[in-house]
Amino acid sequence: MQLQPGLYRHYKGPQYRVFGVARHSETEEDVVVYQALYGEFGLWVRPLEMFCSTVEVDGETVPRFALIEAEPARFAKE
Repeated sequence: MQLQPGLYRHYKGPQYRVFGVARHSETEEDVVVYQALYGEFGLWVRPLEMFCSTVEVDGETVPRFALIEAEPARFAKE
């Protein structure tokens, strides 16, 4: 599953910057590394599958995080 780095909006409204996908050192699960663009601007990780999932809001299925604007990758894969 691919994920484009960039600005995303959570279905509840706040915006986040996605830096990329990392691999958990113990489970090898893919996790998304992202930063809140509000409050304390904390760094977060969330399983890739959950990040890319959908949720139901007022009877409508919407993405949990929706891409607002793609940005270049900050970390190169070797």
